[in-house]
Amino acid sequence: MSSKIELSVIIPVSESRYDDATELYLEYKKALESSRLNYEFIYVLDGPYPEVLSQLQAQIDKGEERLSIVKLAKYFGEATALRAGFENSAGELIMTLPAYEQVCAEELPKLLKACRERDVDMMVSRRWPRRDSAFNRLQSRVFNQIMEKLTGAVFNDLGCSVRVFKRRVIDEIHLYGDQHRFFPALAYRHGFKVQEMDSQQSQKDVFQRVYPPGIYVRRLLDLLSVFFLMKFTKKPLRFFGLVGVSIATFGGLVLLYVVGDRLFGGVPLGDRPALMLSSLFIVLGAQLVSIGLIGEIVIFTHAKDIKEYTVEEIIN
Repeated sequence: MSSKIELSVIIPVSESRYDDATELYLEYKKALESSRLNYEFIYVLDGPYPEVLSQLQAQIDKGEERLSIVKLAKYFGEATALRAGFENSAGELIMTLPAYEQVCAEELPKLLKACRERDVDMMVSRRWPRRDSAFNRLQSRVFNQIMEKLTGAVFNDLGCSVRVFKRRVIDEIHLYGDQHRFFPALAYRHGFKVQEMDSQQSQKDVFQRVYPPGIYVRRLLDLLSVFFLMKFTKKPLRFFGLVGVSIATFGGLVLLYVVGDRLFGGVPLGDRPALMLSSLFIVLGAQLVSIGLIGEIVIFTHAKDIKEYTVEEIIN
């Protein structure tokens, strides 16, 4: 086997749940042995996780040379943890795995083989058939359908963190905030070839997920953020202009109606709130259009530094 690292496996331990680190590491390792690739495991601890750290350190003390730990100073979020793992990895192929078992470990070599043999840049696991509750499946379906409607990217299980991709993908995409959930969609937006593959869901992943209302609001805002990034990154005037013109037009129509009432119906304007509201709508619309124009100026100034495409191949 070559001494060069061919596959880097990144496992972030963040605010979400995590399983016993020793058991999970040995299970993942056993599954990847059949790939016959020279691999490395990189655990990224997104803050203080003393129990996980001690378990992994015990494995290193036993001679696990392929295992390394990146410990962040405090909690930064899973997207930042993944970025830290990417920057400390060496493989041309990268696999991201959750710190708990989402799909059966035996499925990992199949996903890896598909990424290597097919003409794709990223393979994404889809937990199928789903074994968890009907409520979980409904949440996932609604989330993915909203994502499809907003961005045009068709995925069935963006909640699954089991993914394999080529290094050039992370060379082009910079994750931040909570964008790790939308990583396949962002790769698709950049022109990379992304495919889903059915993987058997682990029995350990079968439990009902009910989140506080604030989590659902955050997910909706994340969706809107990704929608804007995918559709209007280099065309902000189209977004702010469309919204601004719509609001200003509505305000103008209301204002015309109020003024018409005054001119032809003799209705006084002094005690009509509609006059104030219509004026506010017009001003708000003008401000949104101005924001779009300022965004266009910024984009124009920095357009040469912004790359929104990926070259698949250069022949001859």
